[in-house]
Amino acid sequence: MENMEISPDDRGFYGQYGGSYIPELLWANVEELRECYRSVLSDEIYKAELEKLLKNYGGRPTPLYLAENLSRETGARVYLKREDLCHTGSHKLNNVLGQALLAVKMGKKHIIAETGAGQHGVATATACALMNLPCTVFMGKKDTMRQKLNVTRMEMLGATVVPVDSGSRTLKDATNEAIRHWINNPDDTYYLIGSTIGPHPYPDLVTRLQSVISRETISQLRDAGEKGEPGHVLACVGGGSNAAGAFYHFIGNGKTKLTGAEAAGEGVDSEKTAASINRGSTGVIHGSMTLLLQNGDGQVLETHSISAGLDYPGIGPVHAWLNEKGLAQYLPVTDSEAIEAAFRLTETEGIIPALESAHAVALLEKITFEPGSVIVICLSGRGDKDMETYSTYFEGRGRSDTPKQQKV
Repeated sequence: MENMEISPDDRGFYGQYGGSYIPELLWANVEELRECYRSVLSDEIYKAELEKLLKNYGGRPTPLYLAENLSRETGARVYLKREDLCHTGSHKLNNVLGQALLAVKMGKKHIIAETGAGQHGVATATACALMNLPCTVFMGKKDTMRQKLNVTRMEMLGATVVPVDSGSRTLKDATNEAIRHWINNPDDTYYLIGSTIGPHPYPDLVTRLQSVISRETISQLRDAGEKGEPGHVLACVGGGSNAAGAFYHFIGNGKTKLTGAEAAGEGVDSEKTAASINRGSTGVIHGSMTLLLQNGDGQVLETHSISAGLDYPGIGPVHAWLNEKGLAQYLPVTDSEAIEAAFRLTETEGIIPALESAHAVALLEKITFEPGSVIVICLSGRGDKDMETYSTYFEGRGRSDTPKQQKV
C-alpha cells in the first residue's frame, strides 16, 4: 500500500528537497534505475521473491514487543519494533535484499556500498554472498577503527572493505568515494545506497523498501489488542532509512506524532554535532537538495556523534520535507543522553541497543505523552557492534542525578 503523502514528484522532489544533482557521467546509470525501479518493485514475481527472502532468510516479521518494565517506568505502553532481531542485526537488510534483487534484474555484475556503523555494509556483504555478487564496501577509516567487529564480518562474508582516509574519515567521505568509484565503473556496477540519501530515485526506493517496518507495526498493534493508531512513533535519524520506514504508513494520519532523534553530539550549539535539521541549511549533498551542515561558503562541515551511523552532515530529503511540512518533528539527542538511554533499556528490559537506536530511546525523556498512550520505538539495531564504546562508560558508572530535560 503506497502512502501518497510521501511520494515525490516525477523529478524526485519533495517540495524543494530531493532531485538529482549528479555528474553527467552518472546520468545514464541513474536514469536507467529511475525508469525501472517502480515497475520492478510492483512486479508480482519480484514481490514474491522479496517476500520469501524477507521471511525465510531475513526473519520477518520482526516482533513488536511490549516493554512492560519500561512501560511501568514511563506510564505509557511502550512497544519496541525489534529490527535488531532481523538477520545481520539491524533494519538494513530490508533495503539491501530489495536493491540486490533489483540489481540482478537489471543485469548488474558488481555491487558497491557505503557504510558508517557497518550495519549496511554487513547487510550488503551478506546479500552479495547469498547472490554470488562481488561486493566492495567503502567505510571511513575512523569508522573502521570504532566498528572493527563489522569490518571483520564484512571481510568474512567475502566483501572488499576500502578504508577512506580523506576528510573526517566517516560516512560522508565513504559516500564520496563510493560515488567516485561508480563514476569510473558505470556499466556493470550497481551502487546500493543504504539510506534515504542520494539522487532520485534512491530516497524513494529506500523508503519504499523500508516501509515494511510500519506495515508490520500496524497489523501487530491490532493483534496486540490496541485500538486505533499509536500516539507516537519514535526513531533515530542519520540519513533516515529506519525512520522513513517506521513513519511511512502513519504519515498524514492526523493521529500519530512522528519524532526523529538526530545526533546532537556534544550539544546542538557546539561545533561537535551532527544535528543537520536543527543546525543545518538548504544545500546539495550527495546528489540531492536537503538540509545539511555547511559554512557560509557552502562547504560541508565536519560532524561528530558517538554513533557512527548517525555521524553524517545531512538528512534524507524526505525528512527535510516532513520537518518543513510539520508532519514530523526532529529533536536533538546528545552523546551522553544516548548512552544513558542505552543503559536504561539494558537494565530495564535486558536489551542492549545499538548506539543509533539508543538515540530513539532517549526521546522518551523529551516528548510529552498522555498516561497510557501507545508509543512505538523503532529499535533499529542491536548493540554488539558498540560494546567497545559502551565498555568505556561501564566501569564506575552511576545513575545520573541530572534533572530531566524539559519536554517539548
